[in-house]
Amino acid sequence: MVASEAAMSSDVDTALSDLQTHLNLIFARTRTLWKESAARIDPELQVGGYKLLTFIERAERANAHELADKFEMDKSVISRHVRMLEDLGLLESRPDERDGRQRVLTATPAACAALAELRRDHATRLRTVVAGLTQDEIAAASKVFRLLSEV
Repeated sequence: MVASEAAMSSDVDTALSDLQTHLNLIFARTRTLWKESAARIDPELQVGGYKLLTFIERAERANAHELADKFEMDKSVISRHVRMLEDLGLLESRPDERDGRQRVLTATPAACAALAELRRDHATRLRTVVAGLTQDEIAAASKVFRLLSEV
């Protein structure tokens, strides 16, 4: 390896290390944001329940089996979160018309309204953070996050 290739490799390693550091910070901030968001919806809502609720609301409906697969959680954990979400009035459950053994889970209107408010607040924060970036820079960042999400 020639000196210029070694320097380039070192520069790439440094840039990747910097990217990894910032990703770790983003993950930590995301966990904090999930906690804050869950508490805004209901002080008793746990982060796991919040994540399930946001997924169900976006998907419009789900069942416990899908949630267990998607979130790689044990069905007993899913059941516990679903019960809590139902008790908090954030989730409704009804028999699946296609398979009576399954329950269809949907977010309540109150949950949908609370999540919509949170999304507006999060969008405002994000717009403020990226205000100094060009559309191309935002698109490049989005591409990186998309690629990372597919790993």
